[in-house]
Amino acid sequence: MTGKGLCIGDEAPDFTLRDQFGQDVTLSDFRGRKAVVLMFFPFAFTGVCTGEMSGVRDRLDEFLTFDTEVLGISCDSVYSLRTFAESEGLNFPLLSDYWPHGAVSTDFEVFDTGRGAPRRSSYVVDREGRLTWSVHNANPDGRDLDEHLRQLHAAVADAPV
Repeated sequence: MTGKGLCIGDEAPDFTLRDQFGQDVTLSDFRGRKAVVLMFFPFAFTGVCTGEMSGVRDRLDEFLTFDTEVLGISCDSVYSLRTFAESEGLNFPLLSDYWPHGAVSTDFEVFDTGRGAPRRSSYVVDREGRLTWSVHNANPDGRDLDEHLRQLHAAVADAPV
């Protein structure tokens, strides 16, 4: 079980969001081609989120080796995400769940209404569009983040082809 209603093995909720360049990215477009890592993060330019996204950037080759797309998702605007990506050298899509505010985060059961942002959560969606792994981290420090990225890498490697 990943949340109240989402379970491992369920079809992932489909969505279309704009990336940091204003281009539409649709989850179902990856079906049959790639597994997808979805990394929900609360806010660009905050310490933990910057560390987490930079950690993904530094290990991106480990994920892409397995024909996997990595997508970061927050409720920041497209413009904030572009500046964040440029300032941190993030070379993977960052998607804006800005409007309707938090709709995709809500569909994945990670939207925190009190903060107006997604909780730090990751999912692996296999090539058939099914949820195969998830983890929800409150506020990982450096060691937790490294372990999280190791687990995520293992989950991607195990995703059915």
